[in-house]
Amino acid sequence: MAAPKKPAGSARAAASIPQVPWHQVRAAPVILVTGPEDFLAERASRLLRDALRAQDPSLEVHDLRADSYQPGELVTLASPSLFGEPRLIRVDAASTMSDAFLEEALEYIAAPADDTVVMIRHSGGVRGKKLLDAIRAGTGGGIEVLCSELKRDSDRFDFAAAEFRTAGRRIEPAALRALVSAFTDDLAELAGACQQLLADSEGDITEQTVAKYYGGRVETNAFAVADAAIAGRHGEALVLLRHALATGADPVPMVAAFAMKLRTMAKVGGARGGSAGQLGLAPWQIDRARRDLQGWTEPGLGRAIVVAAETDAAVKGAARDAVYALETLVRVVAARGLDQ
Repeated sequence: MAAPKKPAGSARAAASIPQVPWHQVRAAPVILVTGPEDFLAERASRLLRDALRAQDPSLEVHDLRADSYQPGELVTLASPSLFGEPRLIRVDAASTMSDAFLEEALEYIAAPADDTVVMIRHSGGVRGKKLLDAIRAGTGGGIEVLCSELKRDSDRFDFAAAEFRTAGRRIEPAALRALVSAFTDDLAELAGACQQLLADSEGDITEQTVAKYYGGRVETNAFAVADAAIAGRHGEALVLLRHALATGADPVPMVAAFAMKLRTMAKVGGARGGSAGQLGLAPWQIDRARRDLQGWTEPGLGRAIVVAAETDAAVKGAARDAVYALETLVRVVAARGLDQ
């Protein structure tokens, strides 16, 4: 995962220290971990701890909170021990750091202790900007680890694909899509699902494997409904919809599945040959969208998107009958937007 582009004039653009993505974390006297994605920050912390422990099993690991910091804690933990064991000091909640931590951290990075790594987690905001600026300017000889939020579908697909690639296992594209679709809101849950599939299955991971473990997830049901409707199979889509609702599916993510697929189709349909990188999509997503677009017209797709937006409002309280609104959406999409 490449580091995001840095706008000119920003603090990050002015940084003189290396900036690396979470999975490329490495030892340094001071490590600043920034970005809103707490799960990736935790992953980076574990990766670093394991790497340091592999180098020296006697590694001492200490945890501090910058918001409830007591004067002298950092210096005490960084002081050489009797046997000279290496140390990893992990500092959390730096985005709400106390004045005492700010003052002592600034003093510490001016002369970091030997054989000690101090990892500071700052999730965002202006609190402690003086410390962040000093670290980014090179004081302490540190690095910055970027834990950006995985907002795009392609980012989550890449993350999940990397989980299986790292384990040396193959997952079919359709299975990967079903898995990511089942965990669209929680990266930690997605990672846990990947690990469960790796632990509980053998060989290639297929769509059937994912359905066996996570077929009951609302979002997976939603995408099955959307796929059938977009392909023009009205009866099948309606049966799937009613089954999903009968088993407890929430109408809101059902509509979200339709909206996501329709937006992807519109993006690919209007790109006229744009690359995966330009579109922010994985290559297989583009191929799937092109197949989905067969039989659709621009006016029909436009109407379907409008109806999806109206249905989204309906299921969120704008209409009395959310089920009727969903069934109308299925009918319109199955008719490729031409149903009147």
